[in-house]
Amino acid sequence: MKRDMIAVIDFGGQYAHLIARRIREDCNVKTEIFPFDIPADELALHAPSGIILTGGPKSVNDKDAPLPDHGIFGLGVPILGICYGAQVIGKMFGGIVAPAKKKEFGGENLYFKNAPFFEFMASPITAWFSHEDEVAKLPHGFKAIAWTGNCANAAFADAQRNIYAVQFHPEVSHTHSGRVMLANFVKMICGADESWTAGSIADELIAKIKETVGDGEVLCAVSGGVDSFVTAVLLHRAIGDRLHAITVDNGLLRKGDTEHVTRIFKELGVKNFYAIPAEDLFLSRLAGITDPEKKRKTIGRAFYDVFSMFALERLYSYSIRFFAQGTIYPDWIESGRASKHAETIKSHHNAEKLPENFGLALLEPIRELYKDEVRRVGEELGIPHDFLWRHPFPGPGLGVRVIGEITKENTAILREADAIFIEELKKTGEYDRIAQAFAVFLPIKAVGVQGDGRAYGPVIALRAVVTDDFMTARPHEFHFSDLVNIGNRIIREVPEVSRVVYDITEKPPATIEWE
Repeated sequence: MKRDMIAVIDFGGQYAHLIARRIREDCNVKTEIFPFDIPADELALHAPSGIILTGGPKSVNDKDAPLPDHGIFGLGVPILGICYGAQVIGKMFGGIVAPAKKKEFGGENLYFKNAPFFEFMASPITAWFSHEDEVAKLPHGFKAIAWTGNCANAAFADAQRNIYAVQFHPEVSHTHSGRVMLANFVKMICGADESWTAGSIADELIAKIKETVGDGEVLCAVSGGVDSFVTAVLLHRAIGDRLHAITVDNGLLRKGDTEHVTRIFKELGVKNFYAIPAEDLFLSRLAGITDPEKKRKTIGRAFYDVFSMFALERLYSYSIRFFAQGTIYPDWIESGRASKHAETIKSHHNAEKLPENFGLALLEPIRELYKDEVRRVGEELGIPHDFLWRHPFPGPGLGVRVIGEITKENTAILREADAIFIEELKKTGEYDRIAQAFAVFLPIKAVGVQGDGRAYGPVIALRAVVTDDFMTARPHEFHFSDLVNIGNRIIREVPEVSRVVYDITEKPPATIEWE
């Protein structure tokens, strides 16, 4: 049977998921990420057509350095080591890894020999390095195929065993033709099947849902965002009326969200749809809380309590055994759940463990997809374009866009300001050029002049970013007059607001959301 998956082995570095995205996007090949300590026999069950060992923050010479099961080298499939992964190959095959005489950080001229990995390329190119150690002596059977002025073994290979290693990062945009290198490895060296398309993803997810759910029924949480909506439609395609979709009007949604979601679900023929009013419950739970992590966790617990107390009581006559939500890969990454070596950047309410007494098994059909993949699947499912390409909306909603304490008054002010911002972006045609835009309520007041009188009210910050993957992002470059017009309209139509500012911070160092 032809294999059609590339296994990416995660050593805790920052680029494992970027590698996976590059292969999925450029090669239409399914890519799965596995922890470094996965046993070889377990990895073999996934039948990869190739394996990539990624970068990591450790030195392979550290006592606690993460090393893979040596058995993965005996699975009979091509292997590529990148940066730390290259040093893993060097060390585990008997070479010498030592501190580099001259450390390389940034672009370097890379010279290379003719090799399958460098097919369709001309030497030299600029490659991006980030290393302190290097493979100083190659293992037996390996030969150098690329070098720089400082690194003699910038890439090396054992062509007979189809093992390749590169000290630089082909996955980053700074490496010239880096995507060509990855495509050469995946398509030419591994011979992977190019079948990872929106249609195949949708079919596979629907089949998995059917297998997992069996004859049971599913309760699915739906917000005003794309991820949960695509999850619900996948479920509906898989199990039909055994889906029970619920949206919670918690007072933290955007203007018109509940009505918009209700209308589209009716258009899609979802029979069991419920809109639950719960604003008072959420706002009372959040009273006095200002810490972002506490707010996120409080909102998450409140969601689960609503589902337990209200939804499950109402649906007691149904054999509901699963609870579904629209968790995607970036949620897992930022919550530190993608790897036991990863750091928590911020908790996502839908990446928290279910309460022990919740009583339902968790179902996350799209947890291995990135945002762009979710949208492509949504297009395949026939979800309306205007909804599918709405800007992302966090599960905690306005709860993480009101900085400081959340009150009914603050959320009402923010909701109106945000609606004006988005309306103006659509009017000027900027909305579709921006990946995510929203307003933020700041817990400070500023003096202003309205009419002939002194005003003293809250400040609204505007955030708009451009990104392909939401792992990195840069601020959208507005025409200055457009920003001024947006600010003036907010001041005119939301009289409580005294001042409007624009956030110009990239991700990283900032996150996209303020909290």
